[in-house]
Amino acid sequence: MASRKEEAAEKKRCGQYNCAQAVICTYCDKAGISEETASNLGNAFAAGMGTMEGTCGALVGAGIVLGLINKDKAKTMQEMRQIMTKFKARNSETQCYKLKGLETGCPLRECPDCVADAVEFLEEFIEEQQENKG
Repeated sequence: MASRKEEAAEKKRCGQYNCAQAVICTYCDKAGISEETASNLGNAFAAGMGTMEGTCGALVGAGIVLGLINKDKAKTMQEMRQIMTKFKARNSETQCYKLKGLETGCPLRECPDCVADAVEFLEEFIEEQQENKG
């Protein structure tokens, strides 16, 4: 069975999901929502919120998943801050157009890899939460 990281990256790679949707739809079971709802939640977050100048949609998707699972604003914000920090440390940027290399012509990271990174960092918090419940 593929990991959620691989599953999310493949959702993006196949072209049927934007980066936010790929992340959210991979976690619809844990978030307690249908895949249709998960997909609709991510509609507006393609291409850096439609302008490529916004935050990477994979990170936005991770934030949505955290909020749905945690149901706690302070905890979600703290964990999202950590995900953003890890993502930026790995990829140098969090903005879509910079990750895609639109100014330089040299992408820092391809979209499926950004999705995989966001899920990898998100998964750390989800696993930790499950360990604390069990």
